[in-house]
Amino acid sequence: MARSYGALLVLAAICTFAAGQQEEVAVKKEDSFEAELCKDKDAGEWFRLVAGEGDNCRDVIQCTSSGLQAIRCPAGLFFDIEKQTCDWKESVKNCKLKNKERKVKPLLYTDEPLCSEGQLACGDGTCIDRGLFCNGEKDCSDGSDENTCDIDNDPNRAPPCDPSVCTLPDCFCSEDGTQVPGDLPPKDVPQMITITFDDAINNNNIELYKEIFNGNRKNPNGCDIKATYFVSHKYTNYSAVQEMHRKGHEIAVHSITHNDEERFWSNATVDDWAKEMAGMRIITEKFANLTDNSVVGVRAPYLRVGGNNQFTMMEEQAFLYDSTITAPLSNPPLWPYTMYFRMPHRCHGNLQNCPTRSHAVWEMVLNELDRREDPTNDEYLPGCAMVDSCSNILTGDQFYNFLNHNFERHYEENRAPLGLYFHAAWLKNNPDFLDAFLYWVDEILKDHSDVYFVTMTQVIQWIQNPRTVSESKNFEPWREKCVVDGIPNCWVPHSCKLTSKEVPGETINLQTCFSSIAICCPCLDLVLLRGAPE
Repeated sequence: MARSYGALLVLAAICTFAAGQQEEVAVKKEDSFEAELCKDKDAGEWFRLVAGEGDNCRDVIQCTSSGLQAIRCPAGLFFDIEKQTCDWKESVKNCKLKNKERKVKPLLYTDEPLCSEGQLACGDGTCIDRGLFCNGEKDCSDGSDENTCDIDNDPNRAPPCDPSVCTLPDCFCSEDGTQVPGDLPPKDVPQMITITFDDAINNNNIELYKEIFNGNRKNPNGCDIKATYFVSHKYTNYSAVQEMHRKGHEIAVHSITHNDEERFWSNATVDDWAKEMAGMRIITEKFANLTDNSVVGVRAPYLRVGGNNQFTMMEEQAFLYDSTITAPLSNPPLWPYTMYFRMPHRCHGNLQNCPTRSHAVWEMVLNELDRREDPTNDEYLPGCAMVDSCSNILTGDQFYNFLNHNFERHYEENRAPLGLYFHAAWLKNNPDFLDAFLYWVDEILKDHSDVYFVTMTQVIQWIQNPRTVSESKNFEPWREKCVVDGIPNCWVPHSCKLTSKEVPGETINLQTCFSSIAICCPCLDLVLLRGAPE
């Protein structure tokens, strides 16, 4: 009996050991499977186990320190492998891809030098001139010279800020971007607020602009408050653009075509950018009769930064500033800076293509706004750059509180310019928001003698020549077109109906005060959405 009992114990031990072995083998197989899946994936990269349409295009997994993590996009959305985010399924064209394209990386960091001085190695070991890396053209046979070009890895990247070299009025930078120009104490700095509107100026929004800028709202120097308009070509009434400019508002460019494919702007060539932005400036100057060379600003559609190509174009075409790059929400906020030196913040946004090299261009950086209802208690929420992208604003009261909180963030900290960036339809279609906005503007002007609503260029003019609050009242650049009365350039603009293969089946009505519009009409088909006349 004892012998039988002992045999049972041995058998049980053998079974337990065998089960343990099987479990261990299963775990090893699972670990091996996971290791194989994750061996060539970047940190945080999402990928598919099964490619294809339908649910397969909604499901992705990610390698983490605690194992594989899976998510499924909500109904109606597919996962875009390249953008690494859920998007409307009609917009996702890569359901058949399991993971992002694997790009060959150059051999920039090796134990021993592979190339002679002034050269660097491609992924296959071939040596080419250092200056050819990250220049927008593939010079390595494997294309590796264009595959590692972010602000941390571009071999020709701009250096960190050097205040001993970067001095006003032509250059301004600081290590973290928060330093006040001229080292003025914040309490002595006028709080600048920039209001901007994107896209066409036309009959859909002219009355809104007249209501906001009605001639009764004055800065502390007695001048009318001003705004900046980033204008795109399609549907724009150029007689209205001319009137806005006459009133002292700033006109800047937002492209000719406003191409709906966001990746176009990220990947556009220098020539593409010149056609879109310099072309838009030519069209605007001609048909709005702007003769003072004041169109000096650029904002890319969808805030899609065009990398070094965009900024190279801006240098070549003598644009003064860009206002496309977004800085993540921070306290204190950032001041505008020049692009001679490295940006003082990370390249923020999904798949953004920020410039890495040195450029003689100002960046009117978009500081993200804090959209929390109760910043003292609410948990962290990511910020928003455009006011109308702050999706949690649902009532006029919420918007008023939002404006006050973000004003105080700037006013009580380093007084970096507060940017309020709109699309006109958001205010026009939400009367409660417009009422709250106008009430807030009036309240700010009544309660603060050190707050100015100015244009983008006026901000740069102040940074180049900092003035205290008391001196700012007589700051000459802020008194240009101080109060503009008189009649518009034309009460009834000339009109020309146009068709174009770019918008088949649609007739565009181009309006302008330009007196030779009738003569020019036959050639306008060529410029509509394409370029300007010679």
